[in-house]
Amino acid sequence: MNNKHALVIFPHPDDESFGASGIISKFRSEGVPVTYLCGTLGEMGRNMGNPVFANRETLSTFRKRELEEAARQLDINVELLGYRDKTLEFEPIESLAADLKKRIQSHRASVVITHYPGYAVHPDHDALAAAVIKAVEQIDPGERPEVWMHAISNGHEEKLGEPDLIFDIAPYWDKKEAAIRAHLSQADGMMQLIENHDQRNEQLQRLKRESFYRWTLSTT
Repeated sequence: MNNKHALVIFPHPDDESFGASGIISKFRSEGVPVTYLCGTLGEMGRNMGNPVFANRETLSTFRKRELEEAARQLDINVELLGYRDKTLEFEPIESLAADLKKRIQSHRASVVITHYPGYAVHPDHDALAAAVIKAVEQIDPGERPEVWMHAISNGHEEKLGEPDLIFDIAPYWDKKEAAIRAHLSQADGMMQLIENHDQRNEQLQRLKRESFYRWTLSTT
């Protein structure tokens, strides 16, 4: 892939590791710089570690450190957008889009990875992804990056069809596992699944495949 710069835009620490760390690792192996624009610090998350080691006041600090470690494992840069967890759906989409457009253009991104609005389960996922689409639509057609969207809701392929891009990320599994492990407060259940090594487990197999839909934008 001849991408100048890949931007990953998700709302929470760990979204990048669970959803896109395989393709991130592929990009990095090809020398493509990757920056993660992380919308919030996930401070309203329900998981506090197992056994519990955080509380509502300290969770954001832990999650920021976890994100820094995941970024180190993946060899990527991180920019914190500074929004509050579970409030993105209430932010004016125009202001979100304006912020994102400026960042996308400053990085001269050639591909942007985000969620698929409406098929991303969490309101923060849907809201930030919708703002990404709006931001890219406002960029001159000749300068727009590609937009790759990650759909995660059950049954999304029945409505959307097969994804446009499907990656077997087995060659990068060690990187993905290390990134997931970095998110200690959030990954306990997933790590039990991984350590079980049940190759028949559908959820584990999904982790080893990353797929995206291309967003079709008007050329006018």
